[in-house]
Amino acid sequence: MPNQNQIANPQSGQLPQIKGPQMNDRDFLNDCLATCKYVTDSLNVAVREMSHQQLYSDMLQLLNETHQSARDTFNLMFQKGWYKLEAEEQQKLQQAYQQFSGYSSQFPYQ
Repeated sequence: MPNQNQIANPQSGQLPQIKGPQMNDRDFLNDCLATCKYVTDSLNVAVREMSHQQLYSDMLQLLNETHQSARDTFNLMFQKGWYKLEAEEQQKLQQAYQQFSGYSSQFPYQ
């Protein structure tokens, strides 16, 4: 029975019914996405603290390209039904909205 709060496409592609020790297409994409997440986190720190302008520009380009790779991988996994999201309850969304909209009065520019 599908989970009512789950946001996902139906799974597509050929995956084995019984998972063995070998990596399948979903495993490779999952590993690619995890690696992209790790690299973007690391590059973000490096770019933020870079003092040499040309090195900063080169690293920023790498960061953007890695973010795009992560996005492309996520889109492919989501399209194939291999990445699932949990929908949040409307009441929790409303509570978060009220909490953070109250902070807007503290902004210096309004």
